[in-house]
Amino acid sequence: MKKLTLPGSATLSAVKAQELAGAGADCWLNDACILDMDYFVKTVVANKAKGVRPDLVGSIVSHYASKWLPELAEDFPEKGGGTLAEFEGGSPESATASWMKKRFFVETLVGILPPEQDSVACNFLLRLLRTANMVGAEPSCRLELEKRVSWQLEQASLKELMIPSFSHTCGTLLDIELVLRLVKRFVSFEVEGGGSKSGAALIKVAKLVDCYLAEAAVDMNLSIGEFMALASVLPGQARSSDDGLYRAIDTYLKAHPNVTKLERKKLCRLMDSRKLSPEASLHAAQNERLPVRAVIQVLFSEQTKLNRHLEWSGSFSGARSPKPAELEPPARCLSKREASVQQAEIRKLREELARLQSQCGSMQAQIERMSEKKSKGFFRWKKIGLAPSSVKNTVGVVERVDEVERVEASFGTFTPVNMKTRLVKGRTPSRWRKSMS
Repeated sequence: MKKLTLPGSATLSAVKAQELAGAGADCWLNDACILDMDYFVKTVVANKAKGVRPDLVGSIVSHYASKWLPELAEDFPEKGGGTLAEFEGGSPESATASWMKKRFFVETLVGILPPEQDSVACNFLLRLLRTANMVGAEPSCRLELEKRVSWQLEQASLKELMIPSFSHTCGTLLDIELVLRLVKRFVSFEVEGGGSKSGAALIKVAKLVDCYLAEAAVDMNLSIGEFMALASVLPGQARSSDDGLYRAIDTYLKAHPNVTKLERKKLCRLMDSRKLSPEASLHAAQNERLPVRAVIQVLFSEQTKLNRHLEWSGSFSGARSPKPAELEPPARCLSKREASVQQAEIRKLREELARLQSQCGSMQAQIERMSEKKSKGFFRWKKIGLAPSSVKNTVGVVERVDEVERVEASFGTFTPVNMKTRLVKGRTPSRWRKSMS
């Protein structure tokens, strides 16, 4: 097999290596891939000692690995590559021999990775970790890869994070325990260890975990304990919105219809109803898979948000007015529904007023007719000089009513009896009473 011969040394000078980051870097990377494993390791180690940038060394290693191990390529399996059999220049070999060579290849690559953080892409490290788990690499090698991935977990993509489970004891399709270890180590770096990254990295990881949970929730073998452990590993301030977590919980409940009522309550306690968007709250309020208590909490949170929004808008409008005592707020334009209701109420009041006026008029007419009848009968008995006992009784009643009227006049009472007495008094002159005495 053709090997690259370097003049005088197997290393590159630091100045020349820095120039490789420019236009000619791709050509040198392709030439470096021709080297066999021993020469390549010596070249990388020597260049790291010469002070070559760590990101350049990391790109060389990732390009070399993707060339001879297609599983490590970013666009695998669309883009083909060489194989380890071709790399060794031999004929096709047995599966066991190929397996052992892959394991040696992965362990060697991990050993020459630059130790600096962010020197190698996180997605490449995840592909390398997946291959290491598949070929059964040394635990120390896998632990080193897990640490390096945890340092820059916010740069990972969902596609690369979905590493299948290669353990016979794990019943799930995806390696949930691996992702749980990665997230726990990331949280320990950022929260407990006082990480140098901003809170945006924590928010990115929270979104990544929620998306991962939504994809893993469709697995029937995923237990509720594993789901809750991964969902609750992040602190509360990591999620600015719980829409992704609600989607994952709803997907899990949909894929696991036999979940008990108590387990549903435990799942719903993971999310904060106050962090749901209006669209998610509307969906949750109509979701029959959620317990009643969770739905009530969502509705109460939305009502609280609405009241707070109205208070804020009112205080904002009041603060903008320079003289609220002098400037009265303009009348609000009524809607069509409010205007129609108001007109209907006015119409009812007018009808009620007309009915009362008609009743009052009929009562007055009846009182006048009664008073006219009494006065006509009294005139007939006066002409013949006789007065029947009924008339005498009437006159006596009138006199007693006059006395009561004089007493009540001092108090100013207005009763129906008082009104009737006045009408009778007006129809009966005082000289008639003297003539009858």
